[in-house]
This record gives sequence, structure tokens and C-alpha cells, in this order.
Amino acid sequence: MSDTPQPRIPTIDLRPWLSADPDARAAIARTLDEALQTAGFFLVTGHGVDPALRSRIREASRTFFRMPVDVKQPYTAKVGGRGWLGPGAEANGYSEGTETPPDLKESLTFATHEPFEDPVVNAEWYAPNVWPAEVPELQTLCEEYLERMGELEKRLLSLLGEALGLEPDFFSRHMDHPTYGFNINWYPGTEVIGEPQPGQFRIGPHTDFGTVTILDRQAGKGGLQVFTDEGGWEDAPFDPDAFTINIGDLMARWTGDRWRSGRHRVLPPPADAPAEELMSLVYFGECTPGTTVESVPAPIGRVAHEPVDSHVYLRAKLDSITVD
Repeated sequence: MSDTPQPRIPTIDLRPWLSADPDARAAIARTLDEALQTAGFFLVTGHGVDPALRSRIREASRTFFRMPVDVKQPYTAKVGGRGWLGPGAEANGYSEGTETPPDLKESLTFATHEPFEDPVVNAEWYAPNVWPAEVPELQTLCEEYLERMGELEKRLLSLLGEALGLEPDFFSRHMDHPTYGFNINWYPGTEVIGEPQPGQFRIGPHTDFGTVTILDRQAGKGGLQVFTDEGGWEDAPFDPDAFTINIGDLMARWTGDRWRSGRHRVLPPPADAPAEELMSLVYFGECTPGTTVESVPAPIGRVAHEPVDSHVYLRAKLDSITVD
């Protein structure tokens, strides 16, 4: 093995992983395990998702976000719902117990498109997605994208299972009918949102709540930062072809805190580029409702958390970031 230190946020190419070469797979597993113990983030290439699809979703979404508020208002949703989250709806810093101003963003938010057999689960976690009639192409584009995200999530979860030295389906077998979420986050410039308040971010400091998050982001001065104990807040590495992956609180708990839930934030529009506009496509991977999450025991896991119902846990987290 090389003595060269691994970057805190490495890039993993899925192609050698899928090639089944045992040495390549073992090296990738080691790199991933180390990265998830420090930053909780990695980049992934070789995923096969068409960049043109991502671009078309952004174009259609921008058409909606640029519309007058009275056009968007009928699509208003609550955090965890489906539709439009307008300015002031969310403050992710609340999840850390920090009273921050609301996040400087708007979102279109969608979730699982298949109802559940259990009426209680269905009542809480399923509702038809709300697609803006003003941009009819968005639904077809997003449904194709979400199909690709579901496939990629299963590959990533198999990789994570093996990175822990466990069977490949250790995590993925709990994803047969997940309540995934999907946000299209729009970060406009100050001509739309005004000057940021002290301590106000496009998205305040937080960790995600579930299993894995698959992020397609754009580079910018007011972009993503990741926190580590060694480096503090640092700009996340960027590769336009890569997805940025981080694990959430539930996955960290599942690994007995061997892996760290990736703490991150999105900076406000920069003073020297106040018109900067960015858009992120964010897929939040979740479990099938009713999954019991028990910490992997030692020597892999480090903390034996009490078992939790994945979706009782998730609902409490979502409620914590809602601005009343």
C-alpha cells in the first residue's frame, strides 16, 4: 500500500468496483471506510447518469422558480411534503439546536411515487407528487432521474455493506419500497432574496437524516462546505461529472458511529458575486417503512445505540427543521 495520505473526501470510480477485480474492490472499500470515518462524504464517478438529463431538469425548474410568487403559491408544501417550499420555510440549523435565520433557498420537493399497502404507513408517508402545470416537461424528466437515482442508491448501499466487511445486501435489502425524498434546491442571488442576515446561509449547518444522500451540485463561491475535526469548514471538492455522496444520521447510527454523518452547509451569496445563482438536485435515500435499525456490533461498530424504527426517527428529524 502507498504511504500517501488519502484525501478526506475521495473520488470513487464505480467502474472498477463493478468489474469484480478483488484487489480493486478491496482498495475501494478501504478508501471508503476511511473517508466515512472522518468527513462522511465521497464523490462518485462512473455512475452512468446522463449529464444532459440533469441539465434539462435544471432548465425546467428554473422556469418555475423564476415565476411570480402568486403562480407558485398554490403548490406550497410543508417540510417533508410534496410541492413548493418557499422562502423562509426551512432552517436546517434547527436540527443542531441552533436558532438560525431561515435558509436562503426555495425548493421543489417530491417523494416516493408508489403507495404502500399498510394504510397507516400510506397516510403518513405517501401522497401524490405535485407537478407544476406551468412546466409539464418536469415530471417526465424527474421520473427518469429518480429511476436512475434508485438504481445508483442500491449500488452505493451494496458498496457500503462491503466497505464495512459485511454482506453486500446488508443495507440494500431494506430498500425494497423506500420513502425516498427528492429536492430541487434553488439558491438565487441577492436581487431575489435581499442581503443575508448575520448567521444566515443558503442552507444552515446540519447533517442529513437518513441513509445516503446523492447530490448533483454546481460549483460556486456560495457553495457547499464540509466540516471535519481536522480541517474545520472547507469547500467541498467539485467534479462536474461526479455526484457528491454523504451519509446521514440513520446510517451513522446503523454503523454504531463508526461512520460519521457528514456535517455540511451551503454558504450565502458571496459579497463579490451577489447575483450568483446555483441549483442542486438532492436525492435522499431512505428505508422501507418499519425497518428496525440496530447498530452493527463491535468490533465494527463503536457505540451500541438503542434500536429505532427508521421512520419514527426520520419524522422527528423532519419536524425539527420546520419553521413554524
